[in-house]
Amino acid sequence: MTIRNNNKGKYGGHRIILVIVLCLFGLCLVQSKMAPKKKPRTKTNERVYLIHADVLHYDQYGRNPNAQILNGNVAFRHKGAKLTCDSAYFYQESNSFKAFGHVRMLQGDTLSLFSDYAFYDGDNQMAEARNNVVLTHRGTKLYTDSLNYDRLYGIGYFFEGGRMVDKNNVLVSDWGEYDTETREAIFNYDVSLKNKKFLLNTDTLYYDTKTSLAHVVGPSRITSGESVINTTDGFYDTNKEVARLYGRATLTNKGKELTGDSLFYDEKTGVSRGYDNVVYKDSENKNELTCNYFWYNDKAGMALATDSAVMKDYSQKDTLFVHSDTIRMYTNNIETDSVYRTLHCYNRVRAFRTDVQAVCDSLVYNSKDSCMTMYKDPITWNADRQLLGEVIKVYMKDSTLDRAHVINQALSAELLYDGKHYNQVASREMFAYFNKGELTGTEARGNVMVVFYPVDDKDSTLMGLVYLETDTLRMYMKDRQLQRIWTPKNNGTMYPMTQIPPSRYKLPNFAWFDYVRPVDKHDIFNWRGKKDGTGLKTITRHAAPLQQISGEQVNSVSVTTEDDKKKMPDNMNGMPGEVVEGDKHTN
Repeated sequence: MTIRNNNKGKYGGHRIILVIVLCLFGLCLVQSKMAPKKKPRTKTNERVYLIHADVLHYDQYGRNPNAQILNGNVAFRHKGAKLTCDSAYFYQESNSFKAFGHVRMLQGDTLSLFSDYAFYDGDNQMAEARNNVVLTHRGTKLYTDSLNYDRLYGIGYFFEGGRMVDKNNVLVSDWGEYDTETREAIFNYDVSLKNKKFLLNTDTLYYDTKTSLAHVVGPSRITSGESVINTTDGFYDTNKEVARLYGRATLTNKGKELTGDSLFYDEKTGVSRGYDNVVYKDSENKNELTCNYFWYNDKAGMALATDSAVMKDYSQKDTLFVHSDTIRMYTNNIETDSVYRTLHCYNRVRAFRTDVQAVCDSLVYNSKDSCMTMYKDPITWNADRQLLGEVIKVYMKDSTLDRAHVINQALSAELLYDGKHYNQVASREMFAYFNKGELTGTEARGNVMVVFYPVDDKDSTLMGLVYLETDTLRMYMKDRQLQRIWTPKNNGTMYPMTQIPPSRYKLPNFAWFDYVRPVDKHDIFNWRGKKDGTGLKTITRHAAPLQQISGEQVNSVSVTTEDDKKKMPDNMNGMPGEVVEGDKHTN
């Protein structure tokens, strides 16, 4: 038992040691992979040479018994660099010296270093400058109180605050470094980059003095006039005034805010571009635009949005959502008192708000007269009412619906409470009037046909069907209820509910497009067109006669059709669209 226990303890101890060794070996491998590979530092064998000193002496019993004490116009030389000062301690054994007063190091004709005090290590080619330090390199100056300059790699490290000045910019930070070979600088903590046109504040900044390109990392803010940029990762060309921003950047200018996963901004041209999850907000006009690609010219007041573009208007209690393949905005008479904008939405327009929905192929909104025009099979819905025509114009007043105008093949239909019957009005054109968003009346003009179901006020039952034809029809509403109908002259018939002819239930052009209607704000992306054969008929209209001045006579120019050509005399039987001139008058 004793031998077995001893062996158990012996081998158990070896297992623990083996596990520890393996863990340490694995940790060393991880650290070797994670540690940055630094350039090997080689020491120089070249000595520091004393060129001149007005006075040289030793003080074996003083504080520096191993140093040569130098005073007056002291000058050293080491590996192509000249170092001068007022006084110094020269340590020949360690190949180093301490310099005091008006310390200056010159390296070629491109670099100079000034300070009040410096320590120079010749073997490591390291200069430690302190107090009123100025590093000058090819037009770039670095001001600090503490700088270590590594001559081997040409890098200056500053701490306790530093300020770099180049041709157009001033950079300030707590600490950083400057590479004289690449002419690139790294600034950290409370970084500020300033010139005449902008101010940049960030946590970490990489700056290329050759190209004046700044790369910010971490929470950053760029202010230029009324423009403010916020980003966590971006590049800014201080010469060209061009910004490339990543990491969910935001650009704010004159009450407008542009946010995207990637933003590109040109200060000189005023052009901005946004990519992926772009949000454009206009707080003044209370609207918003979202898309995956956005182009905006601030100076021209032009914008383009595509790829899941949605315009949101939140000037009312409920937000209006409008989607189309492409959205364009134009600003007219910009920078004047008569400025106005036009908004163009085209291809598969779908709109949703709780109280109103719409579908059309293209839409134009003009802020000058607050008119929104819908083209090509437009349809609008309000509650159980549907309105359609060839063109629908909607006029706004104080951001609320004021009136609507339906042009050609107008049809208004209302589904009654029983879900089976429809009030219908068809005409050449139609008008609707609103007060504070509430419908107060409608007017139909030209070839008016009406199907109407009067309701018994006692039990709300349908009394029958009224069919009439007239030239003009006006309906007056109050609290969304029909009060009275006016028509100058009409031909009409009322049918009891049990004696309605099947042909009278619906007008010839009646159609109910509830399956096309957007059901919520998410459904605006799902395009559903009309079924085949249910679209509006194409009506060919006669072109207006044109006028042409020929000699001293004004001749009419007409566009003819094949039927017109057959009716013409032989001497006037020209090709369709041919100009036929009459006899000319002579004096």
